[in-house]
Amino acid sequence: MIDEVTMIEQIEWLGHASFRFLTDPLIYIDPWRIPRQQRPADVILLSHDHYDHCSPADVEKLRGPHTLVIGNAMAAQVIENVTVLRPWQTINVGRACIKTVPAYNAHHPREFEGLGFIISVNHYDIYFAGDTDLIPEMDRIRADIALLPIGGRQTMNVTQAAQAAVRLHPRWVIPSHWGTATEGGSAIDVKRLVLEIGTASEVVSLATAR
Repeated sequence: MIDEVTMIEQIEWLGHASFRFLTDPLIYIDPWRIPRQQRPADVILLSHDHYDHCSPADVEKLRGPHTLVIGNAMAAQVIENVTVLRPWQTINVGRACIKTVPAYNAHHPREFEGLGFIISVNHYDIYFAGDTDLIPEMDRIRADIALLPIGGRQTMNVTQAAQAAVRLHPRWVIPSHWGTATEGGSAIDVKRLVLEIGTASEVVSLATAR
């Protein structure tokens, strides 16, 4: 088991909802507006079919001959050769176990079967919430690290993210959907998140990696 500091250092926020896990396997989530990489991804996770989460151009930048792309049925209509999973299904990829969980709100109806992900790797469980509000299914999720949106535009705002952290009981919370005028969230919102979560979890604010 790697130590907690090293695990946090292996998670990179690429802006908006995009994350990269520098683990084995190499995992990307919802890549969007990212530069071309020298090393192909082992796994690409797509939460739903909206353009800023399911970008054919960005998937092609990362895709190699052995890359596994995982998404919901609607993402499979946009991207070729997607392994389709529904909420609460699990797939093992090398040393990682990936479970899909529901993600929905008024802008992303439940019947669309948008996905969040629980990625278990290096003996840590990492929850990526996706575009969702605070939903009852979060009571069934436990994670060491929670990647939670705070932008409040078609997804959780700061207060909802703090409430989600109380439900999830993660050791660390990493916020996304902040930092630019179009995101909805700002650096001030990150500070608000720290105050609203209190001692329940530690907020780790990542600089955008490109």
